[in-house]
Amino acid sequence: MTVSTSHSRGLKDHTSSLIVTALSAAFGVGLIQTTGYLTAIVAQNDISARNSVQLALAMVASVFILIAVYVGSIVTANTFATIIAGRTRTIALMRLVGATAKTLRLSVAREGLAVGAVGAAIGAAVGLVIVTAALELARATGAVPDLDYGAIDPLIVMPAGVVVVATWGASWVGSRRVLVVTPIQATGAAQERSREETRRRPVRNGVAALFFFGGLVALGVGVVLGLVNGLGFIVAFFGGIASFTGVVIGAHLVIPPLLRLTGRWFGSSASAQMAAENSTRYPERSARTTIGLVIGVTLITTFSVAAQGYADMIAAAQQNEPEAYAGTDDVIAITMAIFTALIGFSAVIAAFGMINNLSLSVIQRTRELGLLRALGFTGRQVRGMVVAESAQLTVTGVGIGLVLGVLYGWAGAQSLLGSMFGGPGLVLPTVPWLLVVVLAVGSALLTLAAAQIPARKATSVTPVLALAAD
Repeated sequence: MTVSTSHSRGLKDHTSSLIVTALSAAFGVGLIQTTGYLTAIVAQNDISARNSVQLALAMVASVFILIAVYVGSIVTANTFATIIAGRTRTIALMRLVGATAKTLRLSVAREGLAVGAVGAAIGAAVGLVIVTAALELARATGAVPDLDYGAIDPLIVMPAGVVVVATWGASWVGSRRVLVVTPIQATGAAQERSREETRRRPVRNGVAALFFFGGLVALGVGVVLGLVNGLGFIVAFFGGIASFTGVVIGAHLVIPPLLRLTGRWFGSSASAQMAAENSTRYPERSARTTIGLVIGVTLITTFSVAAQGYADMIAAAQQNEPEAYAGTDDVIAITMAIFTALIGFSAVIAAFGMINNLSLSVIQRTRELGLLRALGFTGRQVRGMVVAESAQLTVTGVGIGLVLGVLYGWAGAQSLLGSMFGGPGLVLPTVPWLLVVVLAVGSALLTLAAAQIPARKATSVTPVLALAAD
């Protein structure tokens, strides 16, 4: 098998990465164009607080683009890590016939570069078309004033380029496992790191703790600064990014025990007990599978809580200082529409990232599932185990995502608008409880659906053939 063959086959594994990359580019390009439209609307209105509104728009646009790229990078790195874990035996065979770890890793990085370039090009074109069409429709219906909104903003090249670089970097990070694959592994099945091996990584675990707790401190500082100056939002933003990065890096320590605890709620059958034990047997696999849902729920909750907080604080400021905020209704309506688009964007990323990783995880466990069949598990019991794993994944992922999302959404709105003229100052977070129900039900249906097809495919293979799988 050649490196080029592996590269060609690998591109077929990256459907979700390609979609997420295109979404990130489309979102960034569309947001830059939309921000320009909003600035034109604000400039033609007689708003006393115009400078504050324009500054807030600029900061929010920049931060949202960074969020899109950051989330897309995490999903891509997670996908590449899952793919590499499933290719362990193939990589070991290639090492056995003379390929170096560096050559193989560069091959994976080229996959990432190809995915990034194609996805960014498609996304940029789609984003520009959608935003331009939306503007013309809004003009025709009178939803926005008929102004000269200018031509295409040349800055749209920036998010597209950043997406390409970020995807390439994410593929490089996700492929680091190639470096530890040895030729001797070609003679056996691909194995994930055990619980004991993941705990014996003091540097990574220490970095995760540093990012998480340091980020929480920065988040708090940003909220406090936000009561004096809107620039506290920048501090809070990077604090949130740092703390969530700590969650991602240290997910193998936190998520598996929570999965196992949740798994005990699903009864004492052999399938349920096996599902609970699987969550801690290979912590990195459990963390990779769950973190996609955590990312999606965190994003959706963050934007929903932030949008509600934004609307409430602006409404309070309008009530306290009606003259200063006269004419801001159009800006608020469009900004809320952007938040709605963000929520939809988050949901799509969550869906593709989670479905891809869950499907890959189940498919790559064909040998493991075959061993269970050989030991006496029926196909129904194996599918029951996969369903139980999906259920505990849903409960754990939604729970973690809701907690983080409420915190980040409140901190974002508070640090951005805490010092606004006529604003209410420090407020409590507003949790949209309907969203909680929708998230729980939607996530459950999505995880169950995503697990069924690969589980059925894996269990349809006879135990002998499954045990012979790579």
